[in-house]
Amino acid sequence: MTLQPHLIKRLWLAIKAPLDGPLMIILGLIFALSLVVLYSANNQGLDKIDNKLVYTLLSLGIMWLLARSRPQSIMNFAPPIYGIGVVLLLAVHFKGVTVNGSTRWLELGITRIQPSEIMKIALPMMLAWFFQKYELSMRWWHYLVAAVMIAIPCALVLKQPDLGTTMLIAASGFFVLFFVGLPWKVILGGMVAAGASMPVVWNMLHDYQRRRVMTMIDPMEDPLGAGYHIIQSMIAIGSGGPWGKGWLNGTQTHLDYIPERTTDFIFAVYSEEFGLVGNIVLVVLYTLVLSRAMMITAGAQTLYGRAMAGAITLSFFVYAFVNMGMVAGILPVVGVPLPFVSYGGTATVTLFVGMGMLMSIGNARR
Repeated sequence: MTLQPHLIKRLWLAIKAPLDGPLMIILGLIFALSLVVLYSANNQGLDKIDNKLVYTLLSLGIMWLLARSRPQSIMNFAPPIYGIGVVLLLAVHFKGVTVNGSTRWLELGITRIQPSEIMKIALPMMLAWFFQKYELSMRWWHYLVAAVMIAIPCALVLKQPDLGTTMLIAASGFFVLFFVGLPWKVILGGMVAAGASMPVVWNMLHDYQRRRVMTMIDPMEDPLGAGYHIIQSMIAIGSGGPWGKGWLNGTQTHLDYIPERTTDFIFAVYSEEFGLVGNIVLVVLYTLVLSRAMMITAGAQTLYGRAMAGAITLSFFVYAFVNMGMVAGILPVVGVPLPFVSYGGTATVTLFVGMGMLMSIGNARR
């Protein structure tokens, strides 16, 4: 009995040793907040709370294993993970589950996964591994090979169709190119070319994708159709006021006016019930995550570590910004969850995997 407290202390020290303390505290606060919001968004049901807890516990285990691993060891898994991700995307094309007109999921018996979420980590891993391998002999054609690596999963995800996730995957790949030293003249030239190609891209979009852009500009053009989501979410955000209506008291939420309120539009539920003050709290927590992640990126010891940590950090920022902007009506509606808050198993695992890699890179410096 006298040894029990000592053993518990040793076990606790072993568990927390590889974890980044400040980052874990911030993520814990966001997770607690997410359970509160999800409970309200799900009409006080516990089924999605239970599922989120299961996926979070699984994700924490994976994060801990990654955090205690050396970045070089994780890096060696990049090619097979990328290859598996591409194979899963091909499987979605042939055997995927269709929901609301989009084929994005694979049924695995006990659960359903979204392979495009895996590519948000697999692609930057592959690119960072590739540039680390050729760090001392990098040539211009290496960037062309990287562009092909980015184009393959993006083309498969765009086929589903899922333009929002395609853009996020492409962005994660671009962030790696940026951190490995893509010349500014190439970046600026790409921006000019992208701007010039907008008319062509516009004609290539599906009708529903063009409607989303037009709805962002004027949601009242089709208030009961394409503009319904964004109108209801803006009403919810505005009605929250400075302090919100209070937990479980959101009228837009509990009268079922907000669609997809546990996933893509959960920020509207949060804003209605907790108001501007609650939004500021959430933004501060996200900013703290980004600040800690940028500190880890700045201290990375290798090209792989810097590129991977930077891509994870900027991707996290893009996810949060796009979701909040989409719900607030300043960006088109795309299927992007709010990081660590929205309900979704594959997205939760992917986010915690990214945090585990960040901690691994940070531990390598120590």
